[in-house]
Order: sequence, then C-alpha cells, then structure tokens
Amino acid sequence: MKKENINLQAQVVNGECPTCHEITVLVGLTHDFYRCMNCGADLEQHINGKISYLPIMQSRKDGGTPYVKGWK
Repeated sequence: MKKENINLQAQVVNGECPTCHEITVLVGLTHDFYRCMNCGADLEQHINGKISYLPIMQSRKDGGTPYVKGWK
C-alpha cells in the first residue's frame, strides 16, 4: 500500500473580528473562510479594495432576511 504525504498549511492572519470587535488571530479554514480564535466565529474574507472579514450568515428557515443585531 502506497503512503501519500498530505501537506496542510493553515493561514494565520491578524484582523478585527466583526463579531467580538477584538483585534485577534484569524485562522484560515479554507481559501476564503477564517475562524476567530477569540470568540470562535466563522468569517468569510471579502477583498474589495481592502480585506474585510464578515460573519457567515445562516439561512433562516422562515424565509426572512438574516441580520446581525448590531448592524441595524
């Protein structure tokens, strides 16, 4: 049986978490998704002139629009 080497590299960046509002370490789960090491929030990276991290929004079961309470 042939063994294959798997090369995993986590991308680690510093950034401001929009969920806990702390400057913290964000660990890359995939190319575009990160996890805050302070509060555990899953964030999606958006690059539009600057890099920003936004919370991943779950779809609502009642068909309504999801929102973050602090944003309204």
